[in-house]
Amino acid sequence: MWKFNKGDSSFELSPLFCLKIFKMKVEKALLKDASCLTELTIRSKSYWNYTKEQIESWREDLKISAQYISINNVYKLVLAKKIIGFYSFSSEGKESVKLDFFFVEPAFIGLGCGKKMLSDFIKRVKKLHYKAVVLDADPNAEEFYKKNGFEVIGQLESSIKNRFLPIMELKLY
Repeated sequence: MWKFNKGDSSFELSPLFCLKIFKMKVEKALLKDASCLTELTIRSKSYWNYTKEQIESWREDLKISAQYISINNVYKLVLAKKIIGFYSFSSEGKESVKLDFFFVEPAFIGLGCGKKMLSDFIKRVKKLHYKAVVLDADPNAEEFYKKNGFEVIGQLESSIKNRFLPIMELKLY
């Protein structure tokens, strides 16, 4: 359930119902969104049943600071004035960008929010005339990216022993 406050009262709505009655929009993240985006990242990463110890060991890597927002392309997915997802990217030279962060609020995973954000992201980088997108995927998200045209081009050893992150690419042209 998703909690809302109105005046002195509060009420809860299911995420699916929220998607039916409110319009999602993608907008540039603000510096003041940093802690909210960090906590969303932690919740979203925790969705995949990593241990608390693993999440804590990654906390610094998952942190979104105001400085990070100021020097990178960070966009948030907003529904009813609440941030339910975000992504960020940075240039990898003239021809490609790296999708650095891509997270959805756990209650909204599997409801089309990731697809909406990915569509917005691809449209945005195409306008900037990039030819490819690269990313280091969480193994749990690999299928999502494959369904959306990405291909595995390598692997990166993770901090978990004998576990590798797929390095993925999407050619845009």
